[in-house]
Amino acid sequence: MSRIVNASPVRDSVPLYDRRQIVEMSSPTFGQLLKNVGDVTGDDESPLHQALTMDPLHSNIPFVLAFNNLTYSVKVRRKVNFPVISRSRSSRSAAEEIPSTRTKVLLNDICGEARDGELLAVLGASGSGKSTLIDALANRIAKDSLKGTVTLNGEPLHSKLLKVISAYVMQDDLLYPMLTVEETLMFAAEFRLPRSLSKSKKKSRVQALIDQLGLRNAAKTIIGDEGHRGVSGGERRRVSIGIDIIHDPIILFLDEPTSGLDSTSAFMVIKVLQRIAQSGSIVIMSIHQPSYRILGLLDRLIFLSRGQTVYSGSPLTLPQFFADFGNPIPENENRTEFALDLIRELEGSGGTKSLVDFNKTWQHMKRTSSTNQNAETTARNKNHLSLKEAISASISSGKLVPGSTHVATSPTSMVPTFANPIWTEIGVLSKRSFTNSWRMPEIFAVRFGAVMVTGFILATMFWRLDSSPKGVQERLGFFAFAMSTTYYTCADALPVFIQERYIFMRETAYNAYRRSSYCLSHALTSIPALIFLALSFAAVTFWAVGLDGGFSSFLFYFGVILASFWAGNSFVTFLSGVVPHVMLGYTIVVAILAYFLLFSGFFMNRDRIPSYWIWFHYISIVKYPYEAVLHNEFEDPTKCFVRGIQMFDNSPLGAVPNSLKEKLLSSISSTLNMRITSSTCVTTGSDILVQQGITQLSKWNCLWVTIAWGLLFRILFYFCLLLGSKNKRS
Repeated sequence: MSRIVNASPVRDSVPLYDRRQIVEMSSPTFGQLLKNVGDVTGDDESPLHQALTMDPLHSNIPFVLAFNNLTYSVKVRRKVNFPVISRSRSSRSAAEEIPSTRTKVLLNDICGEARDGELLAVLGASGSGKSTLIDALANRIAKDSLKGTVTLNGEPLHSKLLKVISAYVMQDDLLYPMLTVEETLMFAAEFRLPRSLSKSKKKSRVQALIDQLGLRNAAKTIIGDEGHRGVSGGERRRVSIGIDIIHDPIILFLDEPTSGLDSTSAFMVIKVLQRIAQSGSIVIMSIHQPSYRILGLLDRLIFLSRGQTVYSGSPLTLPQFFADFGNPIPENENRTEFALDLIRELEGSGGTKSLVDFNKTWQHMKRTSSTNQNAETTARNKNHLSLKEAISASISSGKLVPGSTHVATSPTSMVPTFANPIWTEIGVLSKRSFTNSWRMPEIFAVRFGAVMVTGFILATMFWRLDSSPKGVQERLGFFAFAMSTTYYTCADALPVFIQERYIFMRETAYNAYRRSSYCLSHALTSIPALIFLALSFAAVTFWAVGLDGGFSSFLFYFGVILASFWAGNSFVTFLSGVVPHVMLGYTIVVAILAYFLLFSGFFMNRDRIPSYWIWFHYISIVKYPYEAVLHNEFEDPTKCFVRGIQMFDNSPLGAVPNSLKEKLLSSISSTLNMRITSSTCVTTGSDILVQQGITQLSKWNCLWVTIAWGLLFRILFYFCLLLGSKNKRS
């Protein structure tokens, strides 16, 4: 078994051109790290500052990412003031604002390369183009907008291939707050590692990664958020990195990985990235202002100023570069701080064109004066494998675990688009969602409390309704309010996806799982809670209100309530995929549901709605469950709701004495030539349905239409995921 030893200080003391030779002799892939990992026996030694002793026979598979003449510009709208002279004698010259557009260049002819085993850092002031360059290399800019070429081992790097051999770590730590560090990485392993890999091997891989990231002491701690204390900022950042390197990608992009961290945490993060690079990955990151210790870990630097390269090379040659430029770096000053300060000074005093031009000249002189070194580099490049051969060799040596070793005609077809089938993805997504939600019971408790309080108020307000004409009107009011309430209580589903949106975009951007898997999982995980809420509401209200039909009618009533919850939850979920902010979403939900209730048929019968608004009646998702429960209550043709003198109850004659009502009834009988007594049934349930204009659909059809609305909104939500999560600049 291999042992764990302290990292050797040799690397930081050797010249840059010797470092790669050391890396090539000893750098393992992550798959090899997994096989050689041992146990930490020293309690005082942090796993972060440990390296794994490797077999020197294992060598790196060489990869070179080259980018040439990258240019990216956007059009910016601005208003220009033009003087306008009025024809009126009394008016003075005025200025008219006319909108115009100008082109802003964010990247201008950027060139460079990044190699496996090395850390490439992109530096510059805010707005210099650091993140834009990272996005350009990571294929996060639309192809038509970006000019230039990006190649891997001399071959064009296609979008589909880049997605499966690379990973992108965003600046923000987007994680589920109630999952532990170990659970977070384990779920990432379930997504990114193939089903053919056993559960025990996935767990071993996660444990090895926890040690590599220096997270052993925090493995059982939840991530945390504003309301739940969890891991530190540096640990969160390392967890974010771990999620994206679980499958051991060939290329790793990072946007400001040290942003918001103290100097110690930032150094620990870069130390982890150095170890990832030494395992055979290309690591490219943007960084704002590295400390002296971090600078010692970097292999290549690119300084940008307003989208142009002002320096490209090793940190070791930075002093010589600025000395030749005429601004030598003081002996005890941080090199990068001096360089950034000088760049800002030049930007404020007329631009950095002189420094950009000097960099081109200096780089040309450097290349021509290094003939011997170039000859060695050329010889080494000749030994580079083709992209197909390099990827195949990487898969064989344990890298890119989701990959396949089958014979392929192109590099793109060598690795599958997704590591797992759709049913595996649905299962893992559902398990993660249940785990995170189970640890925040207060969210469901609030929703359950709102449903139960509403049910209790309705049950006591409409207690034991009778079958009189007034009872009929009260039943109609109860059903309208109950059905609309089921929709309003679904509004709590709105922030779920809005909060998960960027986690979803990060995970699907590099094919962790299918968008359809997320959509199906999102629907499946909502159903158990909806069943519980619907059953509770139905049980509280059905018998207390005195609804008709017995147990079979209760089951149908429960089914309608459940279908309403389903349609409402799906509708709110669809809106969460459209609107970007929670408060805006709540405003839209409340407004639209109010319109649906208005056109449901309760306030105005269908035949009384103006023809130009009748379309809204048919798209009202409140209409169909409302009509379904009315069918369920009044479908019995033998049950009478208005007898004899009760026909006067909802008219001005309702206040006269019963004796007078009977005389009026007798007069009506003689006029109509039919006998009507005080016990004669005048209005049945079927008559009430006709009076309410509910004659087009049966109760079962209303139920199926309600369920279909929920399915439609889920499909629309899926298309929102497809169209709204491209995660690319235009």
